[in-house]
Amino acid sequence: MSYIFISDLHLDESRPDVTEAFFSFIKNVANRADGFYILADLFEVWVGDDNDSELSQNVISELKTLSVPRFIMHGNRDFLIGEAFCEQTGFTLLTDPTRVLFFDKPVLLMHGDSLCTLDIEYMKIRKMLRNPVFQNDLLSKSLEERMVIASGARDRSKAHTRQSKMDIMDVTQEEVILEMQQHEVQLLIHGHTHRPDTHKVPEVLGHRAVLGDWDTKGWFIELTEDSFNLRSFPIS
Repeated sequence: MSYIFISDLHLDESRPDVTEAFFSFIKNVANRADGFYILADLFEVWVGDDNDSELSQNVISELKTLSVPRFIMHGNRDFLIGEAFCEQTGFTLLTDPTRVLFFDKPVLLMHGDSLCTLDIEYMKIRKMLRNPVFQNDLLSKSLEERMVIASGARDRSKAHTRQSKMDIMDVTQEEVILEMQQHEVQLLIHGHTHRPDTHKVPEVLGHRAVLGDWDTKGWFIELTEDSFNLRSFPIS
């Protein structure tokens, strides 16, 4: 038995190569697992389930081909994924964080952005984006208005990334330890930081496994009864 985890694909019309790599991954990897987990930011932007772009419809069609249990989590790019998307694709929406038992052992799943507590400006934005009042107000606007707002938000996000020190955009070890202790786990899997790696967390006698973003490589974690492995493959 094995479970597959991915995050941060940031699917976008400008990167058809990533989209094609994802469709191949669904067929050859995800659909052969015992469970498939997307830990957020599947899309570069998702402005609502009424998004009828060619990309969104193609992705939904491919996701429908999955025959294994599948789960998805909100991120900072696709926090407006809702019930309609999940009903169409058969995905179950997970809260962030979520504690899941695999092989009778608890594992903590997160997107990872809530761990970046040194990035004060981003944490303020995250709080706003996750506010149901803000989300409902955004969804009350027309699709065209939401697309304009999303475009502006992406530009500001890129500017913030360029201007920020790299260390504040990574997780803080204290927050990692706190989450793992509170949820009583020895393995944490997350994405968001685009820094694929595995780290020991000696304070809980455990590990933190970080998924990578899909760019020149695709990244996934395979969890079996005996081990977890961070793997990559080239995206041509």
